Order: sequence, then structure tokens, then C-alpha cells
Amino acid sequence: MRWHSTWAFLFLFLIIAVAILYYFQRKSKTASLVYSNIDNIKKVPKGIRAYLSRLPLILRLLALVLAVLALARPQESDTKVKKNVEGIDIIVALDVSDSMLIEDMKPSNRLETSKETIRKFIDGRTSDKIGLVVFSGESYTRVPLTLDYTLLKKSLSEVQTSRNIKMGTAIGVALANSVARIKDSTAESRVIIFLTDGENNSGTIDPITALDIAKGYGVKIYSIGMGVDGQAQLPYYINAPGGRKIKRYRPMHSKVNEELLTRLADETGGKFYRATTTQALENVFSDINSLEKTKIETNSFTSYTEHFAKFLWMAFFLYLASVIIETFLVRRFP
Repeated sequence: MRWHSTWAFLFLFLIIAVAILYYFQRKSKTASLVYSNIDNIKKVPKGIRAYLSRLPLILRLLALVLAVLALARPQESDTKVKKNVEGIDIIVALDVSDSMLIEDMKPSNRLETSKETIRKFIDGRTSDKIGLVVFSGESYTRVPLTLDYTLLKKSLSEVQTSRNIKMGTAIGVALANSVARIKDSTAESRVIIFLTDGENNSGTIDPITALDIAKGYGVKIYSIGMGVDGQAQLPYYINAPGGRKIKRYRPMHSKVNEELLTRLADETGGKFYRATTTQALENVFSDINSLEKTKIETNSFTSYTEHFAKFLWMAFFLYLASVIIETFLVRRFP
């Protein structure tokens, strides 16, 4: 409940002042008779008219108070909030080739560090559809675009390097698959976050062909080169007596094609990042998070219901009651 015209309450002070003035004037003008003994008069019971004599005045004062409340216009508000959410559709394409097991992003390897950083990124989104594509020498979709972040994070946690798909790094195939998963989106902004630690050395689709497809559908690419270039140690396990597994390392060469990843980002309006440490990768996703903000427009509409009428009706009936009582019950005759 709110009062539209609070200035009307000033009339209450005027009513109180008039009532006090009326009381003292009436008291000073009251006629008196002198009796030698009023004991007998005190024993005479008062009639109903005596008790009701002041009721009309009280009812009129209450009617005036209610009229002032009506003048102040009591209102009940009803506010409705309408949110227009302009979401972003995001495909995360994650390299799962063997080289992602290289342990140069402490405290874990490239793959586990990527998974944990992506999980935190998902936690920071609220109304954006996100999908997950993985690739090595081939590519497949683990999770299509979805708002079910719980399902998405569960699937992400289960991602491992696998020999069930062709070995290598098929950047063109992975990018084309990612575009296919997002091309029919009706979102205002469509984004692919592409993480890889290698060069394109596999697949039937050239990366530039996939880039042209992405540009044709207006898809923005944020490309991320993972890890340090050069000689690295790739962990592997051998079976030892007693069923134990012993970790061993074999040398391998790791190199990110920065020129290609930069072109993918630049020609689609995205950005290329190089992440050689865990902290650097977290900073990359933080930057992407700030660049790709979901737009939320909030419009509020407030309607007011007037309640002054019921106060006016109460004031009317009180005044009418005071007239009836004064006319028929406590009327004084000369």
C-alpha cells in the first residue's frame, strides 16, 4: 500500500485543532444551574440519549479523517518485470590427441588443465547454450548445444585421449564439425572456442575450407594454442610385476601452428591466444568471458489500483449515521 498524495495528511492536524478548539469553546459556554443539594440528581439514572449525545460528533470527526485518507489516494502497486535475454551459443572444440598428455602445464597435463578451466568457464555462464566437440585425427560431438550444464560438465570430466579414433590433429575436420553444430543457431552471437596443441596433419577437410564455412555462417572463432613448442616428454605406462603400472616418458616434438590459428581468429572477428601455463589458460578464458557477455535487458511495469473509493464510502456512511442518530435519537426539543 502506498499513498499518492501524502500532503493530504496535513488536514489531519487541522481536524485535530478544530476538535480541540470546539471542545474548549463548548466547555466554556456550558450553562449551569445552582442547586443547594445535587445528591438526588446524581441518583437519577442517565438515559440512552445522554450516552449518545456526543456520538454524532465523534462519527463526523471519523468521517472527516476517512475523507482525508481518501484524499491521500491509497494505492496498491503491482510490479511486473520482463527480462529479455540475448544469449550466446558456444561450441568448445577440445584437442584430445596424445600430445595433450604432456605435463608442461602444472600441476597437471594439458588435457586435465584444459578440462578444469573449461569447467570453470561453464560455471560462469547462466543462459548460454554450450556444446562440446573433441578431436584428434577425427572429430565427434560429445555434447550438442545445451543449457544442461550438469550434463555438460559430467561429459567433460569423462573426456580422455582415446585410440578409438584416428590419431593425429585434424583441425579442419574439427572446425567443420563445430560449425555444423552451431550453424542453425538463432542466437545473436555464435562462438567456437578452439583448443589445440598441434598442427593440422590429418583429416579430409582443409582448415581454410572450414574457415570459409565458418565465415559464411557468421561464426566467431577464439583459437587457443596450448603448451610450449619444442621437445617434450610424453608419459606412457608399462605393466610391472604385481599388476603395478610404471610411468615412463618418451621424447616427442610439440609445435602449435600459430599462423593458422591466428588466421582462423582474425578472419572471423575472434582472437588468438597462446597459453603455455595454467594461469595463462585461465586468463584466456577470463578474457573470452568478458568479451562474450550475455545481454540482459530488464523492463519493469508497475500498475496501481486505487482504493480511495472505499474510504469515501465509509466516510459517507459514518456521516449519514451521525445525522440519523442526531435527528431521531438525541434530538433536542426547545
